[in-house]
Amino acid sequence: MEDAAVLDFAIEAHPGPVPAEQRAAILTDPGFGKTITDHMVVINYHESRGWHAPRVVPYGPLQVSPACAVLHYAQEIFEGLKAYRLPDGGAALFRPEANARRFNESAERMAMPALPEDLFIASIDALVRADRDWIPEIEGGSLYLRPFMFASENFLGVKPASEFLYIVIASPAGSYFKTADSVTLWVSEHYTRAAPGGTGAAKCGGNYAASLVAQAEAIREGCQQVVFLDAAEHKWVEELGGMNVMFVFDDGSIQTPPLGGTILPGITRDSLLTLARDAGLAIREEPYSMAQWQADAQSGRLREAFACGTAAVVTPIGKVRGRGFEFAIGNQGPGVVSQRFKDELVAIQRGRAPDPHNWVKRLF
Repeated sequence: MEDAAVLDFAIEAHPGPVPAEQRAAILTDPGFGKTITDHMVVINYHESRGWHAPRVVPYGPLQVSPACAVLHYAQEIFEGLKAYRLPDGGAALFRPEANARRFNESAERMAMPALPEDLFIASIDALVRADRDWIPEIEGGSLYLRPFMFASENFLGVKPASEFLYIVIASPAGSYFKTADSVTLWVSEHYTRAAPGGTGAAKCGGNYAASLVAQAEAIREGCQQVVFLDAAEHKWVEELGGMNVMFVFDDGSIQTPPLGGTILPGITRDSLLTLARDAGLAIREEPYSMAQWQADAQSGRLREAFACGTAAVVTPIGKVRGRGFEFAIGNQGPGVVSQRFKDELVAIQRGRAPDPHNWVKRLF
């Protein structure tokens, strides 16, 4: 493998970037994932050479063979992180080394090569610098970054591939959920997201593909997100279709389902738990049953519940629905504890508050 420290990125400027006026109009209300910026990063891997040929190139289609391994065996992983505009006009990432570590943990589970952490971060840096004008200035705006890797070897035998492509694309982002105060969840009866020994802790596309039928059911039932239960007993809360979940009780304590291989180890989840511990709150990473969730909500013991993840940050859960039941949580809107830690986390990410854990990596 070539030394990641000496891999220089070749830069190919886009010959026809989005005009400044059109870009400015997009950035006033970018939505989420609707627009891709002008450039992308591409790095090749071959088992005989390791990682090589890092480059920033114009964003555009890929040419792949119908025999490309990813199309048949889904050897693919991805990450999600954001670049934030700082008060002085610069830009920063939030805990990119944690994304790099999780990327490699996913790669190991999916029989894919590890990407050196410094190369992962350098690739993000290179793309943000190339497309720095795409970082929104609006309140809550950010540049969402999507690094991903897939098997690019052409063959039809069932085996780990020997060739891969690593790519990073970017998209200006506003709010993930349009609901103003809270979201409503649908409890999936028939589908599970992950099982022990499976890929639940890996950030691979197959996990999300498996969640889509349940998410579609949630939408039909008037809900914004699906919540999955465990595969073995179908009683323990695990996570939502694309984010972790936390609960706040009347004694000020916070509980969240334990990781253990079936739940994605969210970086926002970990950051919020760290801030809560810093504040002296009691934290429990323990199983929480669907029946207990309903009982605690109805008794008032449960004051708040919220979803958390890179895209949504912290989103209050107002109601939970399932086949034949529905219950509300607290005031069905932002809770005192969840709002406090959301504000604290966002202030750190955007350089408006002290960063005691050195989470913020300034790019320029």
